[in-house]
Amino acid sequence: MTAPTAGPFGARLADAVAARGPVCVGVDPHAALLDAWGLPDDPAGLERFALSATEALAPHVAALKPQSAFFERHGSRGVAVLERVVATAREAGCLVVLDVKRGDIGSTSQAYADAYLDPRSPLASDAVTVSPYLGTGSLDPFVTTARAHGAGLFVLAFTSNPEGPQFQSATTARGRSVGGEVLDHLRALNAGEEHGSFGAVVGATVGETGETYDVGGPLLVPGVGAQGGTVDDVRRVFGAAAHRVVPSTSREVLAAGPDPAALRDAAARTNDAFAGLVR
Repeated sequence: MTAPTAGPFGARLADAVAARGPVCVGVDPHAALLDAWGLPDDPAGLERFALSATEALAPHVAALKPQSAFFERHGSRGVAVLERVVATAREAGCLVVLDVKRGDIGSTSQAYADAYLDPRSPLASDAVTVSPYLGTGSLDPFVTTARAHGAGLFVLAFTSNPEGPQFQSATTARGRSVGGEVLDHLRALNAGEEHGSFGAVVGATVGETGETYDVGGPLLVPGVGAQGGTVDDVRRVFGAAAHRVVPSTSREVLAAGPDPAALRDAAARTNDAFAGLVR
């Protein structure tokens, strides 16, 4: 069981960003990074990599974002490592955004919500990434569970992968893009909150969509650093909503390991680069 939360996720994230900077560091232990650290691609190597990165970074960054798939591929031993990563990060006062991108309906959606957001679960995190492509109503179990436990959601809206526009830019019966419908839904969920707990995932290099991204909650923005997204890209894409951006980077920081000081320095450089976005 992980440390309990205190207060809604949106407010806790705003406080963490004010104290530690806006950057969220991904913990993505894929085979190439394990090899670069001189570690075997097995559960033991996974454990050394993930816990070393977490212990070095968790006391210094606002949030860590473990990618569940890279742990799951090692089976039950990998999931056990993920549980330790979540607990270690939260014990260090670092928010955990568990990157699982789950999306389903009914009791299955509720089971996912319980697994990742209920404090009784060993995987309980501060927020989770979810997919809305079974309809925004399919997110209701996640929303209800998040509200009950002071947790948050990051919902896929406009991602910067080349395949994304096939769905995200398609037009609905209301004449809105699918991604725009997601943004509208998040605005409704966050209504009346200065720091809403329900955020969008929008890629740093998404390009022009014609949308306004201020949803009243945080904007998780992958694609900065090694994937090419820059501070200027973020300012250009998000405009007046740039102060809500939580830039997410993984390889840019993790490639500096395994030395803990080098990991911290890499995270600090990224934080410094994006610090001007926060106000």
